[in-house]
Amino acid sequence: MTTPSAPVSAVPPEGASAWVTIDLDAISDNVRELGRRAPGAEVMAVVKADAYGHGLAHSARAAVAGGATWLAAAQLTEALQLRAAGVTTPALTWLYPPGADFGAAIDADLDLSVAAPWAVEAIAAAARERGRTARIHLKVDTGLARNGALGQGWTDLIAAVGPLQAEGAVEVIGVWSHFALADAPQHPTVLAQRERFVEAAAELERAGIHPQIRHLANSAATLTNPDAHFDVVRPGLAVYGLSPVPDLGAPEDFGLREAMRVTARLALVKAAPAGQGVSYGHTYTTTQDTIVGLVPLGYADGIPRHAGSLGPVQVGGQRLTVAGRVCMDQFVLDLGPTYAGGAGDEVVILGRGADGEPTAQDWASAIDTINYEIVTRISGRLPRVLVGGGD
Repeated sequence: MTTPSAPVSAVPPEGASAWVTIDLDAISDNVRELGRRAPGAEVMAVVKADAYGHGLAHSARAAVAGGATWLAAAQLTEALQLRAAGVTTPALTWLYPPGADFGAAIDADLDLSVAAPWAVEAIAAAARERGRTARIHLKVDTGLARNGALGQGWTDLIAAVGPLQAEGAVEVIGVWSHFALADAPQHPTVLAQRERFVEAAAELERAGIHPQIRHLANSAATLTNPDAHFDVVRPGLAVYGLSPVPDLGAPEDFGLREAMRVTARLALVKAAPAGQGVSYGHTYTTTQDTIVGLVPLGYADGIPRHAGSLGPVQVGGQRLTVAGRVCMDQFVLDLGPTYAGGAGDEVVILGRGADGEPTAQDWASAIDTINYEIVTRISGRLPRVLVGGGD
């Protein structure tokens, strides 16, 4: 989990070499659009991994302002941070080992996901100690083979929950699952997982356990698969204006806009002769007398090391590529022989595609990864600048 330690402000800190701008209105508007695309369903905005690198508390508030009635954070510590920040919206958390502080979760009015009998028994014990009823969601593994109860394990989980709910130690609020290939709505695995989800929910009902909500759809399914919307949709990436299905469309094609913009200032600009090797290993060599610029960002800030000679940036409206290897704190650009700028000039690392800026998807395509990884790896040492919203 990434937790920013750098300042959060409304303007770039004076003298900052690089910063991350977060558009809170974009987050709110994205949630609004996702809700519009899932009529009849509530929106559970996923804010795990420091809200995909966008900042946990202020992103959560922006999502709620846009209409999210639920929040979700994978790690229990993240969910507790929401409560510590004063966010009271119903929130689900689901990833924890034996020995986790279930008492703290119950005290904080968090909903806990359950995927095995040991978990519901431990949660019930913590609830008894407090004289309270714990709110739980049962997760069925419908084919991802990751978290959730699989096969006979689902039947065993239902059997373990029944007496504990009758006792009043737990209350089953929801039943949920997660797709393996949600970006392909007609793929056989998607159809099979939906069918298994419906069957699992029916088995729960037959056992006399009646959850209030069913939720299955992630960002991709929210945008492309109405049959998976059920009572609540659970988008993550799309909340932040990134496309979970880049082969089917850019963010703007789905009415979304990117909320994150990463910007730096050139720390040094100088002439370099033709034939000059650049950065470690001299994997890039200038082909002519040129001007090079030093960008004070590196892999310690989340710029992928393997983006050397691949990563796209923009300077003065010109699209350029990283020249040579990315270092820990810096990388170099070949600005061309006619560059007339100087130190302090702005470099856009990633921003909004509709504005012609390099995007998280551009970076992902360049280095053969996914846009999720690009935004979540942006380092907490970069100051966050908030625009829009009321945070």
